[in-house]
Amino acid sequence: MTFTLGFSPCPNDTFIFDALVNGKIDTGGISFEPVLEDVETLNNWALQGKLDITKLSYAVLPLVQKEYRLFNSGSALGRGVGPLLIANQDPADINIHERMIAIPGENTTAHMLFSMAYPEVKNKIFMRYDAIESFVQEGKGLGVIIHENRFTYKQKGLFKIIDLGDFWEKQTGSPIPLGGIAIRNEYGSGLQQQVNKLIRESIEYAYSRYPVLNDYIRDHAQEMSEDVMRKHIDLYVNEYSLDLGEEGMNAIKKMIAVFNEVNNTDYQSSHIFIN
Repeated sequence: MTFTLGFSPCPNDTFIFDALVNGKIDTGGISFEPVLEDVETLNNWALQGKLDITKLSYAVLPLVQKEYRLFNSGSALGRGVGPLLIANQDPADINIHERMIAIPGENTTAHMLFSMAYPEVKNKIFMRYDAIESFVQEGKGLGVIIHENRFTYKQKGLFKIIDLGDFWEKQTGSPIPLGGIAIRNEYGSGLQQQVNKLIRESIEYAYSRYPVLNDYIRDHAQEMSEDVMRKHIDLYVNEYSLDLGEEGMNAIKKMIAVFNEVNNTDYQSSHIFIN
């Protein structure tokens, strides 16, 4: 059996899935066809039910829970890992309500966290995450940055206005659920559990060789330095990536509750996890 498997080219995802998709662990006859795209593309595809297994933002999970179930392994979730709102000048001189805000996708967790912190701000433009630093540098507005841009914005003379992840943690007391890995509901519980186990084994394989960075990670890292690659992996791959546990699951349930509050909806958090 072959599954289509969508994830981002970022170091945390290539670190997690390298062994799984490149035959470095025994997959028991299951094979995976990797599809690497930015997370907002994957979110939109999840809304269409395009892939068998996919990385997605937790902010889009309520909208796809009839089609997908969430694995316990493979998530990006933690403390101190949230998106940042940045500017190209001293934040003390900025009125956020008067500026255009660049956000890395309408269905991203970054957008939901921004909306949670600034529910009244409507001047938004959605673009790929890796175009936002340039948008801010060029004076076109403010930007919400994710991924490796957390480590590079200061070098480019940019300023942090607010850590949206820190805002979430202070409001909820929970780690920040950024993104997870989900599988289509049509696959039975036994197969879902088997794939979940393989994802965990793939992470354990990667950790057993870390901090060595293999060619799969480097080839997709878009001219990133090895130092930034390791910072990226260290920040976004952790104990919650191996297994969400009760704390991780509760954080995701809180995310759905906040989604409902922000969007005036009533999605339930039951039946979102694999059995």
